[in-house]
Amino acid sequence: MNRLRAALSCTLVALLCACSETRFESTPGDNIETCDVRWKGLWTSDDAKRDEKMTAFYIDDECRFFVLEQTEKGAPFKRMHVPLNYVHADGLDYLVIADTSLKGLVELPPIYGVKPPPDKAFFFAHYRARQDRIDVFQVDDRRVADAVIAGKFEGTVSKTANELHVFVRGDRTKMLEILRHGDIFVDKTDLHLVRVKQTPADFERALIEQQHKTP
Repeated sequence: MNRLRAALSCTLVALLCACSETRFESTPGDNIETCDVRWKGLWTSDDAKRDEKMTAFYIDDECRFFVLEQTEKGAPFKRMHVPLNYVHADGLDYLVIADTSLKGLVELPPIYGVKPPPDKAFFFAHYRARQDRIDVFQVDDRRVADAVIAGKFEGTVSKTANELHVFVRGDRTKMLEILRHGDIFVDKTDLHLVRVKQTPADFERALIEQQHKTP
């Protein structure tokens, strides 16, 4: 799974690998928005290599969020709509995505230690939008797992040699409190989105032409 797709899949937005993820029981607070106009347009990661298969994000004029993905180098893009929500608190910006929205993008395991499992849970990410650049900070899974184990957060942790799955319980008020004061995000990120100043069709056409020219 490439890093940009992994980022969306496990926080989106965020930059997680498939073997490590943290989900939350509720959305944070009651002020959930379906649009942040700063996201409108076409985006890809700042280190994307156009001679390899590509993943990009496109937010259209109606603020619908699409993942544009090549299954292989030189192939047309698949376009997948992923409902995305935004929360703004204390001057900071967050992404919220339901795990049910990621069907078709990734395979997610059942939530560990919760029976019956909830109908849905949520991924969070923190972002900073500055004109033609957006930095996305994923949840620090190990930090949150330690907080659950220490009793700071209520939830469950499943850890093996190669996997870490964390679930944090709580209502909307608790989730908002965790966003504000829980110190749950990584301190530094290597996921930086940059705006592509082309339409998706022009971007796809130029990219595929370039890929076919590259051995």
